[in-house]
Amino acid sequence: MQSNRQKTALVTGASSGMGKAIAKRLIGDGYQVYAAARNVERMADLVRLGARPLRMDVSRDAEIVAGVETILAEAGGVDVLVNNAGFGLYGPVEEITMDEARYQFEVNLFGAARLTQLLLPAMRARGAGTIVNITSMGGKIYTVLGAWYHATKHALEGWSDSLRLELEPFGIRVVIVEPGLIETGFGDAAGRGMLERSGTGPYAKLAESVVKSMQASYGQNRGTNPDIVASTVAKAVAAVRPRTRYAVGAYARPLIWMRQWLGDRMFDRIIKSQM
Repeated sequence: MQSNRQKTALVTGASSGMGKAIAKRLIGDGYQVYAAARNVERMADLVRLGARPLRMDVSRDAEIVAGVETILAEAGGVDVLVNNAGFGLYGPVEEITMDEARYQFEVNLFGAARLTQLLLPAMRARGAGTIVNITSMGGKIYTVLGAWYHATKHALEGWSDSLRLELEPFGIRVVIVEPGLIETGFGDAAGRGMLERSGTGPYAKLAESVVKSMQASYGQNRGTNPDIVASTVAKAVAAVRPRTRYAVGAYARPLIWMRQWLGDRMFDRIIKSQM
């Protein structure tokens, strides 16, 4: 009977970009998908496909708890948790307030951690489950004016590695997906916020240079369609023995390779050369 049960997945940040693409793919693969985001109205297309929408700001504990309670009541838990919600806070460390920095961690790290905590007991009871954490190539590399964003992604990588070891005895897998340049509007949003904060003052020229670099990187169709991330997630959750990490999308593999093998000073030169 257990084998005939429809499998269930929760995807956060499902109102756009990678999250929406992942939700669509898992629905197509036969999952009952709970699609979570702050803006439920932007998930109307997912609802038409059969998704169950959840209004959830992952920085608000009450909304996380309410969403999990709904899932537990209706489905008894999830087979797959995709922690995708996140955003990029770019700007000088000197000019970003600590409240902004804490919010970056709340969304990119602590929201995923809290959801995982609440959904783990049901996974343990079933003796199975897959947790997919969408980090970034930014969890392995660094860029100019991205200190807080990279800090959260590096943290999510390390958190996921430790989590993988502690959950393995319970039959629960932890998979890391490291997207590169994906066409999600990330660059526009990050650049716009940076110019609003640092468009004048001592870091103005540096901020303008970083924005131009972002525009060049995301322009001319250099980014990869979010569907590649969705396909990677689908492949990972279907695998009997998924890989620990999947680096996908434009620039992900070469930049991670260069960071690993070329050393700090050489990588510094590479990053600065893009400015």
